[in-house]
Amino acid sequence: MFLVFDTETTGLPLRKDAPLTDYDNWPRVVQLAWQVYDEIGHLVDSQNYIVRPDGFEIPINAKMVHGISTEYALKVGRPIGEVLDIFIESAQKSKYFVGHNINFDLSVLGCEFLRNRGENPLPNWKIIDTCTEKTAMFCKIPGGTHGGFRFPKLTNFYKLLFGNEFDSAHNAMADVSATARVFLELVRIGILNNIDIPENGDFFANFKNANPDTIQAADINVISNTEETPVIENVEQQLVTERVAAPEKINFTHLHVHSHFSILDGMSKVSDLVDKCKRCGMYAMALTDHGNMFGIKELADYSGKVNGKIKDKIKENEAVLKNEDATEKEKNDAAAEIEKLKSQFFKPIFGTEAYCAPVEIAKRDGRQDRGWHLILLAKNKTGYKNLCKLASIAYTDGFYYNPRIDHSLIEKYHEGLICSSACLGGEVPQKIMSGDVKGAEETILWFKSIFGDDYYLEIQRHKTDKPGGDKEVYERQVEVNKVILELAKKTNTKVIATNDAHFVEEEHGEAHDRLICLSTGKDVDDPTRMHYTKQEWLKSPEEMWKIFSDVPEALTNTMEIADKVETYSLDSDPIMPAYDIPEDFGTVEQYRQKYTEEDLFNEFTRNEHGEVVMSQAEAEKKIKKLGGYDKLYRIKLEADYLAKLAWEGAKMRYGENLTEEQHERIVFELHIMKTMGFPGYFLIVQDYIRGAREELGVSVGPGRGSAAGSVVAYCLKITDVDPLKYDLLFERFLNPDRISLPDIDVDFDDDGRGKVLDWITRKYGKEKVAHIITYGTMATKSAIQDVSRVQKIPLSTVAEIKSFIPDKNFPDNIKDENGKAPKVNLKNCYKYVPELKALVEGEDENISSMLTYAQELEDTNRQIGIHACGVIIGADDLTKFAPVCTIKDKDTNEDVLVTQYDGHVVESVGLIKMDFLGLKTLTQIKDALANIKKTHGVDLDIDNIPIDDPETYKLYSSGNTIGTFQFESPGMQKYLRELQPTVFEDLIAMNALYRPGPMDYIPTFIARKQGKEPIEYDFPEMEKYLKDTYGVTVYQEQVMLLSRQLANFTRGESDTLRKAMGKKQIAKMMELKDKFMKQGQELGHDAKILEKIWADWEKFASYAFNKSHATCYSWVAYQTAYLKAHYPAEFMAAVLNSSISDSKEVVFMMDECKRMKINVLPPNVNKSEYKFTVDTNGNIYYGFGGIKGVGEAANVISEERELNGRYTSFADFMARVGAKNLNRKVLESLAKAGAFSDFTELHRAAYFYVAPGEKATFIEKSIRMVNASNERKNNAQIDLFGELEAQGDSMFQLDIPVCERWSNIKMLDEEKEVIGFYLSSHPLETYRHTLDFFVDVSLDKIQEVIRTKKGTTVHFAGIVTSSAEMTAKSNGNKFGKYTIEDMSGSYDFPLFSKDYMKFNYLFVTGTPLYITGIVQEPFYNRDLPEEKKRPNELKIIDVDLLENVFPKTKREAKFVFNVNNLDSKNVKKMIDVFASNKGKQRFSVMLVDKEHSMTCMLHPEKNKINIEAVFKVIDELKKINNDYADLVSYDLLK
Repeated sequence: MFLVFDTETTGLPLRKDAPLTDYDNWPRVVQLAWQVYDEIGHLVDSQNYIVRPDGFEIPINAKMVHGISTEYALKVGRPIGEVLDIFIESAQKSKYFVGHNINFDLSVLGCEFLRNRGENPLPNWKIIDTCTEKTAMFCKIPGGTHGGFRFPKLTNFYKLLFGNEFDSAHNAMADVSATARVFLELVRIGILNNIDIPENGDFFANFKNANPDTIQAADINVISNTEETPVIENVEQQLVTERVAAPEKINFTHLHVHSHFSILDGMSKVSDLVDKCKRCGMYAMALTDHGNMFGIKELADYSGKVNGKIKDKIKENEAVLKNEDATEKEKNDAAAEIEKLKSQFFKPIFGTEAYCAPVEIAKRDGRQDRGWHLILLAKNKTGYKNLCKLASIAYTDGFYYNPRIDHSLIEKYHEGLICSSACLGGEVPQKIMSGDVKGAEETILWFKSIFGDDYYLEIQRHKTDKPGGDKEVYERQVEVNKVILELAKKTNTKVIATNDAHFVEEEHGEAHDRLICLSTGKDVDDPTRMHYTKQEWLKSPEEMWKIFSDVPEALTNTMEIADKVETYSLDSDPIMPAYDIPEDFGTVEQYRQKYTEEDLFNEFTRNEHGEVVMSQAEAEKKIKKLGGYDKLYRIKLEADYLAKLAWEGAKMRYGENLTEEQHERIVFELHIMKTMGFPGYFLIVQDYIRGAREELGVSVGPGRGSAAGSVVAYCLKITDVDPLKYDLLFERFLNPDRISLPDIDVDFDDDGRGKVLDWITRKYGKEKVAHIITYGTMATKSAIQDVSRVQKIPLSTVAEIKSFIPDKNFPDNIKDENGKAPKVNLKNCYKYVPELKALVEGEDENISSMLTYAQELEDTNRQIGIHACGVIIGADDLTKFAPVCTIKDKDTNEDVLVTQYDGHVVESVGLIKMDFLGLKTLTQIKDALANIKKTHGVDLDIDNIPIDDPETYKLYSSGNTIGTFQFESPGMQKYLRELQPTVFEDLIAMNALYRPGPMDYIPTFIARKQGKEPIEYDFPEMEKYLKDTYGVTVYQEQVMLLSRQLANFTRGESDTLRKAMGKKQIAKMMELKDKFMKQGQELGHDAKILEKIWADWEKFASYAFNKSHATCYSWVAYQTAYLKAHYPAEFMAAVLNSSISDSKEVVFMMDECKRMKINVLPPNVNKSEYKFTVDTNGNIYYGFGGIKGVGEAANVISEERELNGRYTSFADFMARVGAKNLNRKVLESLAKAGAFSDFTELHRAAYFYVAPGEKATFIEKSIRMVNASNERKNNAQIDLFGELEAQGDSMFQLDIPVCERWSNIKMLDEEKEVIGFYLSSHPLETYRHTLDFFVDVSLDKIQEVIRTKKGTTVHFAGIVTSSAEMTAKSNGNKFGKYTIEDMSGSYDFPLFSKDYMKFNYLFVTGTPLYITGIVQEPFYNRDLPEEKKRPNELKIIDVDLLENVFPKTKREAKFVFNVNNLDSKNVKKMIDVFASNKGKQRFSVMLVDKEHSMTCMLHPEKNKINIEAVFKVIDELKKINNDYADLVSYDLLK
């Protein structure tokens, strides 16, 4: 009745939907097995046949699945025709075909029938499949599509039903037996019924009667598909006997190496790879990361560093050869050492393991199109450029799961490249494994036609005995290598041996195994996860010889490749983008006719006065460095146009008549810009800043960094601070004595930065503009987190382990062997942190090994990202200079073009990096100006506000700087109050001083400003540069200017001095000190005083700050302070806008508004907009954008309000905007936030009221009604005069529900849900007096108290925001974990044992509690040495309801009355207050006569009061009548 069958085949079809007549598409059957069962499940027949492979080969891939080789099948197989005849004979006795995923087997078997007989009889049978949606629902295996269940694999299904696995899976006979048992069991238990098996009820009843118990496996002997064969150690058995003895020196080069730039696949650091190569006597190595060139520049730079040390040693020995006093032996030794050193230069080989699309990169139809692996190596600089091109196109045009290229691209960009066939993932091995040996040969011949002798075939041998290592890889390699060697001989192609290195040392294999788990999202104990062989370490030549001694030429051929590779540099001088100069100004061709090369030579090698300042040789060298005369004509044109713009700008900045100083400075700067080759850079920068301001309306900062020292930049409006006014130095920015790229960082308002980038991309071309890549590494704590996850270490344990790791620095008492503070990394943590050392050395193998592997993985690359501000603008297609790739922007989800080299190295290849920063403060200023315009009608020119505004300095002097730029920290506020700044220079100095190091000078600075210390100068002439800072050296520029003044240093020398001091370059400092002392004395200065000045500079220079930057940012800060002083509400609304997504920051700024007596009111549909807004009374309304779930829908509300006026009722609101994108969630969020407060007919609870017998809330009913109303209007017949339309929305009415209001707590909780915090008030406001008199620590300070105040009893209060009952794994005891929150922050803590039993009932979410605790040392600390002790803890000793605290207190209240303000009316009122609030608490009254300095204390004995009630009444009276504020005050005595 049931024929259960299964096939084993040569593989999978190329297309599952192809017709069965497409014989090339469908695989061949190599095994067919079936069993026949009767209607009650008894086995009737069992057959199993291997099919003889007539006319085809069984691919290696297929053999690895089912074990049937071509040789074995030829030996034991039957012709397919015979097997099909026997099958049909059995099938004719059956009614149903049964199988697991049977459609595949029906297709391949049906195709075989068509091949042999021309017809397919199989559709005549009914089909039963055990792999369906129905059985998937039964098995419930997660991970299916669209969140559903996965279709069950046969092995999973079998184990689920029977509790064990079956043997010999992927042997058709074994699979048939398993399928039959699963099928019969599904019938027995009723999962398969008459829907699946269209039989009558008797069939199922009889079947169940015959099989009351679990179906047992049929007693079938499964015959193995594999033949016992001798183990072949290497590729060809005949070569084993031909091994040759190892040579004295084994030469080998690794040409297939992955670093940690193969993200989450390789774990080797580039420097470690190079160092190991050198240790092992290998002086070349190729870096071939997956699909990218991320690590190539690092390889080049590190190799250069290594080779630089060798060059230094060679120079030392060459000096010996030139030394006439050296002996003959010393010279001979030096000569020998030089030869030895020359052989040790390390040659970096730049490559990639590319992914090559099987057809073309445009084809993206499934897994088969992800790409074959291919090794590409750059033989020379041309090859490097082509490699860059291919690695870039792979991302920009070819990305599909992987960055891909194809054969056409290889053919186009092959010049200068060496190619090899790669690992088992390569095209040649893949074709061999799929049985297409002819196709593999054709592939080899194609590559040879492109690369000639630069194409090599690659063999690998990863035989492994490592636990968990993938042994199947080696089995495939053995089969593939055999064919590769045959094809190599046939096609005359050389073979190389590689090891596919992914880690450096053998012992790193386990850590790498964890890395692969991270990459694939699997746990280390997951049986289905990916495994490597654990043989992928960077093996020594000796280790490689042991593996490949039978094919020694495969090793020596690697040296042939290394020898082919040329040595070349990737570095380049800056390659400037071309600025589009108007043709009517001039062209390069016109300049060629106008100026001779001699003219250019003189102009570019002389100083700004035309004086010769360098030798002929130096001058020629400079011309060459600038690119020769061809390039000089372009630079000259750009420089002249830049000069034109600069002089025009100078007139706008300084007026028609420039001073001599202004003129001289501009001439000097323009000359330096020109002769350094950078005028084009400044033209580009001024252009995009102009575009930002004039075309895009984007705010641009006044400058940042050293660029503000340039007068030309000021004239071009690149910066907005006059350098001459503030002694800012150009050479601090651009110094011909230290050739370096200009570096102009520009601040834009953070909303406009993206617009500027788009503008630049459009102007210069998308192929010339890119962002810069970043590499996120596995940091100390994240390494532990990641490895712990894959090793399934409990989160609580992981959290505890991470808590032992210092956040930034080790404690001050921990020093390394050199007496310095050790770096915080896992190696040092295991050394200096006792708890971690104990865990590493402990008995818990899982934790110990995790810590070991985490250390090995620490600092490896984990992900790539986009630099926050760095942008590259190239002179041409960027791929001509460096590789690029694409990264998904996490905000826009769009592909962003980035350089594959990061910001540390990208400039060294000639690309110009510019920093485009988004500055929130500029957005705040921009928003504040818009608010001012809206509320006051004033167009405030913020760039021209008075620099001496008294109100602004008054604000600074009061320290009320919260919300302003740069000066808002508590420490800065303190110093400002002490300083009492009166001039802008005071602000610049404080900005520079308020940072670690210089901060020590602040007290002296303040004392001198206040006249408490004398202002002294070592030499009188120093006053010129130190006067503004009261004789204190604050800025780098002061050191530079004074070095010129006191010792005649040149501009360049003064900047070199600054740099040498800042970076502590001892040798250079000593050289400059000698010069300073000598030249200073020559000018008549006292040597002792010069020594003192130098010593002061040495001490301070490493901390001294850049005045240019401090000045620019102080100007921005001043602007914000000016706005806060003169337009407080408008400014604070702008500040709140910038924090709208950060509820904690919003709360902080709202507290500042409260201090400023600015009301921040809840959102209101008649007042609010998306952003915070200000009304004409100076009130700030909360922005809709800060309400969860509202977002841009807010614009609908404000736009309608602007057009047609305020909303008069909720019905009016719904009629006008209810159908315009305001869904239920939006309306509910508005209601919860209190935005409908103008609609007095409804309270907040009403919007959510569900009438009896109904399911819809009032909001939902309102939406339906307005939709119905709109539909009726749309369908109505409107007459010619539009009378129905004229009636408008006034006809729309809503029935107002009657229901109870929410409690205050409920209302505030709902408000907090959608806003993120309590806005209109805080639930604890009710208990304000309790908090004032009984709480001694707020929750934002409690951790600090616990850390520092051992033995202190603390009282705190808050609302319970979370409460969880837990069970300890160790003993099964219950404990609680709680979070409470006050107005400042929150505190998490547990309660155990007796404390839990005593207090747990009080910790109900939403309950206000008063808690008493004592800070104490943990009990288990008592027997521990000091270095092992844990931090203090807080022991909870009492908990009570907050509402009980005041009624229970026995403390006495004290009321103080000012008798000078008493009159009969308020005396009577106060008597009534005390009389009407009687209670059980004592109080006293003090009468104070301030005019006569007299007091009188009264202690009523009989009368007692409710203290809290009296306090509340007095507070209300003070709000109503200011007279009471001066009349009475109160306190609660201890």
